[in-house]
Amino acid sequence: MRGPAAVVASILDQAASGLTNILVLILAARVSTAAGFAEFSMVYLVFTVALGLFMSYVGQALVLVREGREAACRPALAFTTLASLVCAALLAATGWAVGGGTGRALAALGAVLPVVLLQDGARYCFSLLQRPHHALASDGLRLLATVGLLAVQPDGAGSARLVLAWGCAALPSLAVAGALLARPLRAAAEAAAGAGGPGLGAYLRRGHLGRRFVVEYAVGNGSSQLAVLALGVVGTPLAVGALRGASALFGPLNVFFGAANAFGPPLLARLGGGGRAVARATLLLGVALAATGGTWAGLWLLLPADWGRQVLGATWPAVAALLPATGTQYLLMGFGVSALLTLRVLSPRETLPVQVVFSLLSVALLFTGFALAGAAGAAWGLAAGSALKAAASWLRVVRVRRAA
Repeated sequence: MRGPAAVVASILDQAASGLTNILVLILAARVSTAAGFAEFSMVYLVFTVALGLFMSYVGQALVLVREGREAACRPALAFTTLASLVCAALLAATGWAVGGGTGRALAALGAVLPVVLLQDGARYCFSLLQRPHHALASDGLRLLATVGLLAVQPDGAGSARLVLAWGCAALPSLAVAGALLARPLRAAAEAAAGAGGPGLGAYLRRGHLGRRFVVEYAVGNGSSQLAVLALGVVGTPLAVGALRGASALFGPLNVFFGAANAFGPPLLARLGGGGRAVARATLLLGVALAATGGTWAGLWLLLPADWGRQVLGATWPAVAALLPATGTQYLLMGFGVSALLTLRVLSPRETLPVQVVFSLLSVALLFTGFALAGAAGAAWGLAAGSALKAAASWLRVVRVRRAA
């Protein structure tokens, strides 16, 4: 599939994947106690970090392959399978050592981790093979199965049960993905039998491109996610549940941010007028994203408490207290995303230093805020980090424009 139809299918696939991640947290919160959702949030955060690392190391490098695309999918899926099994064993051992509800949930994550990572790995294969409609079919089925299984869980369901239900919901999607990939993988296997082809060793070589992507993820999203997870270990899991619940409500904005990063660079590169035109366009984009974030935050702030409990159950009161800070954070993130998008187009080398410095600063502000004012302070710390990152990014844009 090519042309406009492929773009539409890719956008819908991203929307289905993003909506699944949002609804997982919302549906889990609805049927859990506040403590149960806190346990689930911490374990789901472990999965989020594992997924980010796997897909940075495997998926992002995979989609850059230009020759032998079918052959490249086989070792990628094989490596994901073997590595996820190792991680599953580590999670099971950790869960046994931790014990309690969190330990059982970690063991449950280990049981389903190979399934969910393989399903996501198949998405990258579809992208490489230019079959976004197949990715959409797989992710659409996963969305329906996830909503269906989590929606029928009983009130007060434990975190381990919710993790198992969420993981098992990926099985039909994985089966469909396997059926759709069967022919190209079979053809690749026949070709490899006669001509060698890439193997698992490609993922263990020193120059593997995925290592750079892992570093970028670790200093970007990964650092903040690990910081929130550490907050639950050294502070209180209830703070993690509140922060994750608040971020789930703003999940649709993450879809917008992701779309801007995915589709923005090629569109901006076509603009005439050089860097000035690009900066003007991205500044307008930043205003639009910030206005959307502010409006979305206002809607949640005006929501009656009874309605909020219908959305997030017993977790709603803790989440409602964080909405001003989280809304401010996402408003400011709109300006930060647009600034980094500008740098990515005008001077790509400028983005990594900003990501490293201000991601670490956000982590420091998160812990400082928590020490001063608990979960609300942590949320305001993240908002302050977003403000500083956006300001520094736009200042760097100005310097790049002057030097051009």
